[in-house]
Amino acid sequence: MRHFLDFEKPIAELEGKIEELRHMSDNGEINIAEEITRLNEKVDRLLRATYAKLTAWQKTQVARHPNRPKALDYVGELVTDFTPLAGDRAFAEDAAIIGGLGRFRGQAVAVLGTEKGADTDARIRHNFGMARPEGYRKARRLMDLAGRFGLPILTFVDTPGAYPGVEAEARGQAEAIARSIESCLQAPVPIVATIIGEGGSGGAIALATADHVIMLEHAIYSVISPEGCASILWRSAENAAEAAEALRLTAQDLDKLKLIDAVVPEPLGGAHRDAKATVEAVGGAVERALRPLLGESGAALRSRRREKFLAMGKTGLA
Repeated sequence: MRHFLDFEKPIAELEGKIEELRHMSDNGEINIAEEITRLNEKVDRLLRATYAKLTAWQKTQVARHPNRPKALDYVGELVTDFTPLAGDRAFAEDAAIIGGLGRFRGQAVAVLGTEKGADTDARIRHNFGMARPEGYRKARRLMDLAGRFGLPILTFVDTPGAYPGVEAEARGQAEAIARSIESCLQAPVPIVATIIGEGGSGGAIALATADHVIMLEHAIYSVISPEGCASILWRSAENAAEAAEALRLTAQDLDKLKLIDAVVPEPLGGAHRDAKATVEAVGGAVERALRPLLGESGAALRSRRREKFLAMGKTGLA
């Protein structure tokens, strides 16, 4: 059953009528095929009108859509011969961050991603994409491995943020995130990161401090969630929509501010309406970003990556 967001109610009603018509027998009083065609055209117009003027809060809802393709969907479609690698070699395996080695369009690569899970059981198993310290230490281990073997790194980010539990803090959550960012900056190989849904706080930056950062059209990327920001500034999560506007968390805002490098258009109505087309579009964008980086030396990559992030915030953010 398709999941509709609050602002999609008129679209849901029309698509409900279409489903009813499809299950009706043609008694000759109306031409069911013509009526379905007419309603489909109306749905298409309504989708275009709705998605052309989404607010930041509505984009946040789209980025969190439960049917949106997840990291494992991208890995499954884009990476062949994928061999998962687990564990941080210190404490445990963290299923919120998936990683391994494989081939992306013929090129051997290391792959990392934050996985939210596609159903209830998977979401619990992957902790809703919120990694613990061992997840970031695993990411660091795999990035170091990629550096030793000269493998480009591809990351797929979709997380509300790192896990904020007491046990995670006790095991050094902040240090683990910082070390993962450090590994990104020090990697002597190309890194291409894609924000496929939510890019939340340091939990996202830990895998997205890359040479080239791509965002899907309706993805979000921010230092804090709108609800978290509203709880701090207004003492109430009810101001989340206002906070979302202030945070400038949309792909369009971040592209304008030159904090990301590319925006990938989504199918009409969001990535969840055509996951296959979305994955293919992301694959093309990743390939275009990766190819020019393959001939660069490790020293050149590290130097340019460092300068790229040091330059952020100096201009254009007023």
